[in-house]
Amino acid sequence: MRTVAVAVAVGISIGACVGAGAQAAEIRMLVSNAVKTSLEVLAPEFERAAEHKLVITFGAASELKTEIDKGAAFDVAILTPAAIDALTKDGKASAAGRADIARAPFGLAVRKGASKPDIGTVEGLKQALLKANSIAYVEAGAGSPYFKSLLERLGIADQVRPKLKPQPTSNPAAKAVANGEAELGITAISEILPYAGTEVAGPLPAEIQFYSVSTGAVAVDSKAGEAARAVLRFLTTPAAAAVLKAKGLEPG
Repeated sequence: MRTVAVAVAVGISIGACVGAGAQAAEIRMLVSNAVKTSLEVLAPEFERAAEHKLVITFGAASELKTEIDKGAAFDVAILTPAAIDALTKDGKASAAGRADIARAPFGLAVRKGASKPDIGTVEGLKQALLKANSIAYVEAGAGSPYFKSLLERLGIADQVRPKLKPQPTSNPAAKAVANGEAELGITAISEILPYAGTEVAGPLPAEIQFYSVSTGAVAVDSKAGEAARAVLRFLTTPAAAAVLKAKGLEPG
């Protein structure tokens, strides 16, 4: 029953965002992995109700930004705020219609069935990292600089560094944990939940929590401008927020 209710709400939200008489368009989207699982649910709903086609490329925000800098065409980019700021400054993204879609709190991934360390406190997290045999993180991920600086702040960088397992974006931290390549993984909770072989040990303690924010903007030269803006409007509706929350995100 809840699934039907959400689907109906999504349909109503899309209708309100798109408006009457909108012509079908193909909308090219470059989207951060942090909101991948949410878009995999929401995109088909948008396409059915709005009759627009979404062509989505997912990846690390930093890598997608590099592709845009090299000339990759897009209508909508959902990246980090800093990346969107840079695209706006460079005249590639419009400030009009810009929207914060969601923020992804970070947490610790463990292999399914494994003992979960208590990371409810900063000291608990510190001990978990010190005791772990290996820790995976995505080198090009939005949280990588923060994680490295956190180790310095905690005073354990030298002890933990030899145990770090930097991963490419093609092998996310939670996937590495699920495959037995690392004991722990630090990443956005939204990127832990999709892997059946992993579990969330817990979010980072509130006082040191890191949020990966996903911000959307429309390309200045987009030929699907109004349809592209409708996508961003839809992703900030209450119906979309329900999906974001279910996928481990906090609506923007």
